[in-house]
Amino acid sequence: MFSALFYYQYHSFRNRLTARIKRLRQPKYLVGAIVGGIYFYFYFFRYFFKGANPYWKGSPLGEHAVLLELIGALVLMVIVVLAWVVPHGRAALTFSESEVAFLFPAPIGRRDLIHFKLMRSQARIFFSALLLTIFSRRMGGSAWIHAAGYWLLLSTLNLHFIGSSFARSILLDRGISNWIRRTVVFILVLLAGIAVVLWAKRTLPSFDFTNAPNARAISEYAERVLTSGPALYLLYPFRLLVRPYLAADGMAFLAALGPALLLLVMHYFWVVYSDVAFEEASVEASKKLSERIAAARSGNLHGVRGKRRAKRALFKLAPTGPPAVALLWKNMISAGQAFTWRIWIIIAIPCVSAYFALGNNMHGPELFSVLAIVMAVLLGWSMLLGPQVVRQDLRQDLAVADILKSYPMKGWQLVLGELLAPALILTLAQWLMVVFAAAFLLHARGLRDGLLPIALAISALVLLPVINMLLLLIPNAAVLLFPSWMQTSKEGPRGIEVTGQRLILLLGQVLVFSVSMLPAAAVFAVIFFITKLAVGLSPAVLLASVASAVTLAIEVSAGIYLLGHLFERFDLSAELSP
Repeated sequence: MFSALFYYQYHSFRNRLTARIKRLRQPKYLVGAIVGGIYFYFYFFRYFFKGANPYWKGSPLGEHAVLLELIGALVLMVIVVLAWVVPHGRAALTFSESEVAFLFPAPIGRRDLIHFKLMRSQARIFFSALLLTIFSRRMGGSAWIHAAGYWLLLSTLNLHFIGSSFARSILLDRGISNWIRRTVVFILVLLAGIAVVLWAKRTLPSFDFTNAPNARAISEYAERVLTSGPALYLLYPFRLLVRPYLAADGMAFLAALGPALLLLVMHYFWVVYSDVAFEEASVEASKKLSERIAAARSGNLHGVRGKRRAKRALFKLAPTGPPAVALLWKNMISAGQAFTWRIWIIIAIPCVSAYFALGNNMHGPELFSVLAIVMAVLLGWSMLLGPQVVRQDLRQDLAVADILKSYPMKGWQLVLGELLAPALILTLAQWLMVVFAAAFLLHARGLRDGLLPIALAISALVLLPVINMLLLLIPNAAVLLFPSWMQTSKEGPRGIEVTGQRLILLLGQVLVFSVSMLPAAAVFAVIFFITKLAVGLSPAVLLASVASAVTLAIEVSAGIYLLGHLFERFDLSAELSP
């Protein structure tokens, strides 16, 4: 039976690889594969031939080996605890529709099905270990030790996830609900944390908070707490799994390999010899998976979400009004519960708490400066990654473009309505960052001009909405200009060639954005230098920012009008036809 299952796995992998190679006959995939290959070579693979990055050679990782081991153990412990807290369903090993049709009626035992899934998961684990090894190779170390360490970690975690799902099913069969299980796990974690804190207070000398900004002092104190007392026993199994990856040489790896393999074997027997009926839940999960795949391919991305709680709209839609507002209303609903006023309040609470807590701290000015820098960095990342993450626009609705064209709306109105939702989401999040960055900067040490943070904050509040519209306008234009290159669902094509396509589109978007910002930058520079001598630095920044925002608004308006004209002539069936 094992040979038959191996035969199936081998030919499935070979057929997928053959389909990927045949796909390169299309120019868009061939060009993407070339660009993706060049990117991966220069960014990752060349370190296999030229050695590790010289910057990391001689790096004293040995001095921090214990600390790195503890950090890895803590991360693993958090992952394991979440595996027992977050899930709520019964054990289900997901199979494809064809696998359910052929394997379940076959004379195959339950353990054979488990072995089949474990064997199938190894391909994904080996590939993930290879990618992680490529990433970490840049920082030095032995490639084969890192690869073996990653394989041990991922394989053990995979077995633990399956075993914990089996255990949850057994608890449900015995009348122990999900909330009881979660409460028990929470109490155990809370008791463990209290035990560690109480032991540290009674045994170790109190931490000197005057050294709080000293990272070395903090790391040394944390290492003392986590390597003795209750934490030593709580983290010990997780440290055993991390040690093979952090081994300095082959002998150290072999010494650490035995305990890690023992944990892996224990998880294997736990999974294989668990007497849990998972077939019914697996059939249901496989059915949902096939429905999602079919819906994604047909363009009905929301048709198989099942019975879920109705999502509350951000505002009540009036019977009459601007047509673009209707699309804003629709896309804000599709954004889901992640973008509600409650989420913004929850995000703001830690920042407000930090603001008032540091106000009476003697090290407050230094920490306020750090927090202001953190907010500025987050703001920059939101501008870089936000338009790629928030996709409630034409990128989401490309598959239903024919329905959108039937709306009694002009092209520019439809494009404007599609852009409003992601622009609103990004702008609200960035405004929150700007407000807190300005508040932190006002209390930072070494500030000479007290009006400058306020002027910078107001300038950012004025500029960010139009910058977000411009950032969103570019990928939405790419959707209409290159629809066959855009992946509109998670079930689209994947691989190194698709990575190359995304790199080409990303570089094109950066280039277009840079060129689009030149007129606004020129206007800002001219007005700033003219008004600085007359009214001072802070007013000059504010006036120049307003003028730049007006320039960008003109560009965005022209872009929306042109994109609306392009959408009116857009024919998805003609664009995607071979």
